[in-house]
Amino acid sequence: MAGHSKFKNIMHRKGAQDKKRSAQFSKLSREITVAAKMGMPDPDMNPRLRAAVNAAKAQSMPKDNIQRAIDKATKGDSENYEEVRYEGYGPGGVAIIVEALTDNRNRTATNVRTAFAKNGGNLGSSGAVSHGFERLGLIEYPGSAGDEEKVLEAAIEAGADDVESDDESHAIWTQVENLHEVASELEKVLGEAEGVKLAWRPSLKVDVDEGTASTLLKLVDTLDDDDDVQTVWGNYEISDEVMEKLG
Repeated sequence: MAGHSKFKNIMHRKGAQDKKRSAQFSKLSREITVAAKMGMPDPDMNPRLRAAVNAAKAQSMPKDNIQRAIDKATKGDSENYEEVRYEGYGPGGVAIIVEALTDNRNRTATNVRTAFAKNGGNLGSSGAVSHGFERLGLIEYPGSAGDEEKVLEAAIEAGADDVESDDESHAIWTQVENLHEVASELEKVLGEAEGVKLAWRPSLKVDVDEGTASTLLKLVDTLDDDDDVQTVWGNYEISDEVMEKLG
């Protein structure tokens, strides 16, 4: 088990969630509806739906909104969304994976390609960068859930594979098939997680300087602002010093 890493999921930069709460609720609703449509509408019987509901709860999404999103699927009045993954390179050669749920592939592809092109990157073909990532389960807790030793011990007991902790957060990694079992065990010790999701973990991380980071974060924000984009993952690491300079 590893620790002390400064790995940061780009979806969890300071303040990003607060500024985009309404848009985030819309994306969470879409994921819940798609998950409910693809399997049972009961979270206890549908692991993907359970993860989507947990993610929504972690963002303080009202229960009524969650239930409405599930009902959309069962009533058959929801749009037909399909899952699409885009892969490309950002400024500095950083590898980027973009996951989307869309009802119009042409629109989404155009928007994603434009975002890359305008922010120092370029969209690649399928498989261009994903070979440099692992598909894993990710369980996230705030630093207040416990110190590094407590979280590490809980993760080991729960059957997790790896833990990355710093002062602000804990990232607990599992195999995809073990995600919900590990999350349930951790909840008994650490309480409800901030996030339970499938994730792309980079095998190697790239440190980026201030200039590259500035353009890179614009690319990430542009992608994240697109209604069709659900998640954005990268293999970069931005030091606290660089983040402070960027403000």
